Amino acid sequence: MDGLKVVTIGGGSSYTPELIEGFIKRYEELPVRELWLVDIPEGLEKLEIVGALAKRMVKKAGVPINIHLTLDRREALVGADFVTTQIRVGHLDARAKDELIPLKYGVIGQETNGPGGLFKGLRTIPVILDICRDMEELCPEAWLINFSNPAGMVTEAVLRYSNIKKTLGLCNVPIGMHMAVAEMLEVDHKRIRIDFAGLNHMVYGLEVYLDGQSVTKDVLNKLTEGSQMTMKNIVDLGWEKDFIQALKVLPCPYHRYYYQTRKMLEQELKALNEKGTRAQVVQALEKELFELYSDENLAIKPPQLEERGGAFYSDAACNLISSIYNDKQDIQVVNTRNNGAISGIPEDSAVEISCLITKKGPKPVAVGEMPVAVQGLIQQIKSFERVAAEAAVTGDYRTALLAMTINPLVPSDTVAKQMLDEMLEAHKEFLPQFRKVPV
Repeated sequence: MDGLKVVTIGGGSSYTPELIEGFIKRYEELPVRELWLVDIPEGLEKLEIVGALAKRMVKKAGVPINIHLTLDRREALVGADFVTTQIRVGHLDARAKDELIPLKYGVIGQETNGPGGLFKGLRTIPVILDICRDMEELCPEAWLINFSNPAGMVTEAVLRYSNIKKTLGLCNVPIGMHMAVAEMLEVDHKRIRIDFAGLNHMVYGLEVYLDGQSVTKDVLNKLTEGSQMTMKNIVDLGWEKDFIQALKVLPCPYHRYYYQTRKMLEQELKALNEKGTRAQVVQALEKELFELYSDENLAIKPPQLEERGGAFYSDAACNLISSIYNDKQDIQVVNTRNNGAISGIPEDSAVEISCLITKKGPKPVAVGEMPVAVQGLIQQIKSFERVAAEAAVTGDYRTALLAMTINPLVPSDTVAKQMLDEMLEAHKEFLPQFRKVPV
């Protein structure tokens, strides 16, 4: 049969309506014949709610996309052309623990950075690698497009510990930065180009262009004069003008955790006392969203979805899939194998970088040496990701302790060990690989 088969694992996610909208509006260039939404038994209710909305959206749009709902991943994967993964192992309750436990030790508690990022990776990587093994058997030619966080660490693990070569990680941070710059300059976003390079949630805008002319200095000035560039889940503290002008490149919102650590920790503690962790806020948002999704008269993506911190992930995924399928050879920012594009990072490691997207995959736009002011931090985080991925695969306690300790947001080996032990206990249901006791 003509057309594409796409499988979305984590299909009961609140983001799925955006994915459906993306496929609908691109149907003429991206003929999706089948879309399989896959989830686990605990997610059945949400899967059925989202699936029903997806079917209403497709019917309203009048496009011949067949929506299938299943709890059987292997059934769904047979003959797939593209597989997208948007999973959260342990759900938002696990995220809340990732945020709460570090705060007890005076350490940033955040979903993808520091101890929280480590444990999200430890839970997520084994599940993604299980999916990879199924793909190797059931759809070996399919593309794996992952936007489960921590996307860079997951991409690193897939490249190192699976036989899946056609894989990309995707993040909405560069898209958000692109849109914010366009808003700063009060121009259409299509007139802006930013050369991105670094790691996931550690990516920098090396150069900003308007109509092909560099406007980097102007953008950096605006960034220190009140213009906002952040995510729904990250408070905007502004930037010190002298620091940004010395840095000379555009930081991403997540850099605040590294360059403004004390202030961000204070903000997290304040938020905890006033409204709870971000996970608890998102739980309330998700409840509202699923109440909306349950309305049988709703047949579009509701605007409230954009209040989630990961808005535009799904539309970015549709855009990426279309570029691969149609060999568009446009520039997009993805997590992929470095292949020498960034000097000082191993060639076989995952990086987040502007790439030419072709039917054979991404071709990173080489940048060579990163600025000396940022190279060291990038290398330290890459070391952390490498060691963390190894710990996730092996279940080795000492490797996990090493990963925790070398993360720059963790202040000492003593605190690292205490946090590691408490978080291993808190998440033990989702970390079966760590059941061996070190000797």
